[in-house]
Amino acid sequence: MAKIRVHELAKELNIISRELVQTLQNMGMDIKNHMSTLEESQVDWVKSRINQANAKESATEKKQESSQMQASQPQSKNSSKNIESGRDRSKNTFSKNKNEAQNQNKQQTSNKKIGGQNQSKQESVRHKHADDQSKQKPIRQRPVGDNQPSGQKPAGQHQPSQKPSGQKPVGQHQTKQKPSGQKTSYDNKKGQQNNRNNQPQRRDYSKPQKKKHKKKKVDTTPKTPDVITILDTITVRELAEKLNKGSAEIVKKLMELGTMATINQVVDFETAEIIASLYEVRVERGISEEEKILEEIVDSEESLEPRPPIVTVMGHVDHGKTSLLDRIRKADVASGEAGGITQHIGAYQVKVNENRVTFIDTPGHEAFTSMRARGANITDIVILVVAADDGVMPQTIEAINHIKAAEVPFVVAVNKIDKTEANQDKIMQQLTEYNIVPEAWGGETIFAPVSAITGEGIENLLEMLLLVAEMNEISANPDRAAEGVVIEGELDKGRGPVATVLVQKGTLKVGDSLLAGFNWCKVRAMTDDRGRRVEEALPSTPVEIMGWSDVPEAGTKVQVVDEKIAKEVTNLRLTEKKIEEQKQQSKVSLDDFFEHMKESDIKDLNLIIKGDVQGSVEALIQSLIRLSTDEVKVNVIHSGVGAIIETDVMLASASNAIIIGFNVRPDTKARKHAENEGIDIRLYRVIYEAIDDVKKAMAGLLDPEYKEKFLGRAEVRATFKVPNVGTIGGCYVIEGKIQRNSNVRVLRDGVIIYEGKLASLKRFKDDVREVAENYECGMGIKDFNDIKEGDLIEAYILEEVARNL
Repeated sequence: MAKIRVHELAKELNIISRELVQTLQNMGMDIKNHMSTLEESQVDWVKSRINQANAKESATEKKQESSQMQASQPQSKNSSKNIESGRDRSKNTFSKNKNEAQNQNKQQTSNKKIGGQNQSKQESVRHKHADDQSKQKPIRQRPVGDNQPSGQKPAGQHQPSQKPSGQKPVGQHQTKQKPSGQKTSYDNKKGQQNNRNNQPQRRDYSKPQKKKHKKKKVDTTPKTPDVITILDTITVRELAEKLNKGSAEIVKKLMELGTMATINQVVDFETAEIIASLYEVRVERGISEEEKILEEIVDSEESLEPRPPIVTVMGHVDHGKTSLLDRIRKADVASGEAGGITQHIGAYQVKVNENRVTFIDTPGHEAFTSMRARGANITDIVILVVAADDGVMPQTIEAINHIKAAEVPFVVAVNKIDKTEANQDKIMQQLTEYNIVPEAWGGETIFAPVSAITGEGIENLLEMLLLVAEMNEISANPDRAAEGVVIEGELDKGRGPVATVLVQKGTLKVGDSLLAGFNWCKVRAMTDDRGRRVEEALPSTPVEIMGWSDVPEAGTKVQVVDEKIAKEVTNLRLTEKKIEEQKQQSKVSLDDFFEHMKESDIKDLNLIIKGDVQGSVEALIQSLIRLSTDEVKVNVIHSGVGAIIETDVMLASASNAIIIGFNVRPDTKARKHAENEGIDIRLYRVIYEAIDDVKKAMAGLLDPEYKEKFLGRAEVRATFKVPNVGTIGGCYVIEGKIQRNSNVRVLRDGVIIYEGKLASLKRFKDDVREVAENYECGMGIKDFNDIKEGDLIEAYILEEVARNL
C-alpha cells in the first residue's frame, strides 16, 4: 500500500476528518491536519487501535442495555397497577381532559425511570399499597360503566351534567387509556435507546471496522518463521515476503550493513543469510527448478549392464603414445599431426577379442595439463606410457598426479623396448619413487613392456586392460536418457558447430535434444570415429554430433532433455552469465581501483587467441597465463574457435592487443583491417612455438626473425591430373599476386591443410614469373596433390626483420 492521507483514511473509516486528526494526536502521532500522510505500517496500527476501542465500547453498551431491559420489565407491571389505582381514587381524576391524563402518564413514566433503580422489594411494597387503596375506595366514586352491575343506577345522577362538554364517556376513555399507557412505556424505551444512540460515542466510524476481512487481517497477523528456503540469489522483495517483514524494513537493514539496494535488487545467499539471522531465522539452500530437472538419475543395480571400458593414454611427449594407439587401432594418426605431436583429444573405439574398448588419446605436452585432467576424470582405466630409453620425465610426473587425483586404476606400458638403450629395470626403479611398485616386485601395479614399432607385447597389454575392466565391474544402464561429456568441439564451415561426445550412460539417438552448458543441440546426425553415420550410440561410444547452437566447451556435461527445457535452461544460463560478468566488471573497476594504482608500473600483455578447436585454445590460454611475472602480466581478453575475423581485429585495436592464431588464418577483411590499424597477428601450428615466442618477448630476448609478407591469394576452380607431374590447380587470383618460387599454404574451410613451396606457375602453356589479380593461372604445389575445388592458395615470402612485440 502506498502512503495515504488522513482525510482519505477518515473517509474509509466513516469518521469526520477533524475527529480523526484529534484521535491520532491523542494517540501520540505527529499529525498536523487532514492533509498529513501516513505510512502503510501506521495505517495498520491506527486501524488496530480503533478496532480495539470499538470492541470495548460495543461490549459496554450491550451490558448496559441488558441490565436496563431487565429492570424495566417489573416496573411496567407496577405502572399498570398504579394507573388502575389512580382511576379508583377519584371520579374527578377521570373528568380531566385528555392532555392532563397524558401529562400524568409522562410523570408516572419519569417516576418509573427513577424507581427502576430501586430493588424489587420497594416495587412489591408500592404494589401492595396500591391494592389497599383500591379496596378502601367507596363504590359511588367509581366511574359509570366501570364494573357496574346490570340495571344499577349510579349513585350520583348529577354526574353526567358535570362531565365536560365533548368529553367521551368514562367507559370509552378507560378503554383507550390502558393501551395508551402501554404505548407510552414502549415509546419511553425507544426514546432511551435513541438518546443513547445520539450520544457522541463514535459509533458511526466503528461499524465499518466490524467487517470480516478487517478482523481477519488483524487476527491472522503473520509471524516471523523459524526457517526459510532460498536459492543462490533472491530479490529484496521476495526476502521480505519470506520473513513476513516490510520491504522498507529489509532495505533499511541492508543499508545498515553498508549495502545500498532497492526492493527489486538481487542479493546473494550469504547476504540473505545475514539479514535473516538478525531476525533469528535459519536459512536453508533450496534446489532450483533447473537443478530438479537436471538432477542425476541413480540407476538400480538390476538395470546395469557391462559396457566397454574407457581407456586414456597418458605420458610424456615423444614417448610413443600415439604410435601405440596406431598399432592398436591400425590407423596412422601421427603422420597427420604437425611436428608429430597430438594437438587434439581424439576418441576411438576398437575391437579386442570380441570385446570393445574405447581409447582416448590425450596430448603429452605440458600445455595440455587441463585436458589430461579431463581425460582422467572421464576415464575408467589409464595407460601410462613411459619410454624405456628415456625414463620418467616432467610430463610423466604430471600424468601420475592426475591419475592419483582421479583415483582410477592404471597400467604402465613401458614402450620402445626394441631399442638397444632400453632399460626396463631403470623405469621400474624410478616409478617406485612415486609409490608405483610393479607386481614383479611385490606391488599392485601391472607393467606391460611393449613396442609400438614391432608390435611386441601389444596383445598382452590389451589382455591386461580387459582384466582390469573385469575386476572393476564397469557397467551402465543403456535403457535411459543419455548422459555424456564433450571431448572436443570445433566450428566447421560446411557443417557448422560440431562436437565429439563420449556417451557415458543411456543410449543417444538421432533426434534427441541435448543440453551442454550454455549450448543446446538437436541431434541432426552422428558419425563414429571412422566417419560412418550411426543412428544411436550406446554407453562408452564416442560420436561426432551435428546440430549445436554454438561450439560447446570441452569437458562440459551433456544430458538428453526435452527440447523446450533445453532452450529455457540455456537462455537462463546465458542471462545469469551476463549478469555475473557485469558484476565482475563492476567489482574489478571499483574494488581493485587502488590496487591498479599501486600496480601502475606493471606492464600488461593483452592477447586475443583463436584456434581451430576448443581444447587447443583452452590449453594455449592456460599455458600463456602461467608465463606472467612480477613485471609483465599476460591477459587473455578474448578467445574463440574459428578463423580470425574483422571483429577480432577491431577488439585488438581497441584494447591494444596481439592476436595469436593457432591452426587458423585471418580472412581478407581481417587481414586488411589489421594492416591498416597496425595490429600484430601471429600465426602458429605448433603450440610450444607460440609459448616460446611469448616467453622470449616478455624476457626481452627476442632475436631477429623471418616475418612473412603476404603476396596474394588464389581460388582453385578446377583440377587437372598431369602424368609424371601430379595434380595441377586451375586457379583465379582473387587478391594481390602470385610469384614463382614463393611459399604457399593451402586453406580449406579456413583451416591450413598444407604448407610448402610453389612448384610451377603457368598461364596457358607458358611459364611466368608472376600472375596479377583477376587473372587465371595454373599452379602446382611441391609434394602435394590433394588439391580440391574451392581451396584457397595463399602465397607469401619471408623477410628478415627485427623482432618486437
